[in-house]
Amino acid sequence: MKIAVVFSGCGYLDGAEINEVVATLWALSFHQESGAQVQCFAPDADQHHVVNHLTGEEKPGERRNILEESARIARGKVKPLSMLREGEFDALIMPGGFGAAKNLCTFAFEGSKGSVNPELLHLLKQFRQAEKPIGAACIAPAILALTFNDRSLELTVGESSDASREIEKLGHAHKSMSVQDAHIDQENLIVTTPAFMYDDAPLHAIFTGVKKMVDLVVALVEERSEAAA
Repeated sequence: MKIAVVFSGCGYLDGAEINEVVATLWALSFHQESGAQVQCFAPDADQHHVVNHLTGEEKPGERRNILEESARIARGKVKPLSMLREGEFDALIMPGGFGAAKNLCTFAFEGSKGSVNPELLHLLKQFRQAEKPIGAACIAPAILALTFNDRSLELTVGESSDASREIEKLGHAHKSMSVQDAHIDQENLIVTTPAFMYDDAPLHAIFTGVKKMVDLVVALVEERSEAAA
């Protein structure tokens, strides 16, 4: 089993939410003990902008590369998104953070009228066409909502919110879930969990929800493998 994890930088205000990335890789590490392989990817492009995480203010004129920033969390073990081949992996997972809605798509600025990074858009459609599971945490389900606006998906970004309403505008069904839960769209092989959409949630609850999401993705891969045997 090979799982691709797609990052959007480093830091929740302008990149990937670090705790969610760690939770995802931690949850996957349990499956690595039984032979699963994990590879991290990120676009080799500039972030939308750079934010001072101490003040929350944008830093005009500063540029950071998404791939280089992602390498901070992946301990250097991250490849350009352009190297990700659907045929080489059994599933794809996307942690959240504002980078998912700013660097991987434009949902943060345009909501239901947003667009997805063309490279990622193509890959997600390939995974769906091949009926391979996709997992997403926090705001990352919005990427799936924009990508598959021709389908009716079941997704969660936590409680009803502006984000959930924008997702529903695209024809998807939003499922309100607690931070410790994950929702599985069995028909579309998509698993989502709210994570830091509950921004005051305790870390152990975030990890619990992310682990459920990861475990469900892995279970879907195993079911698919057994069905093909």
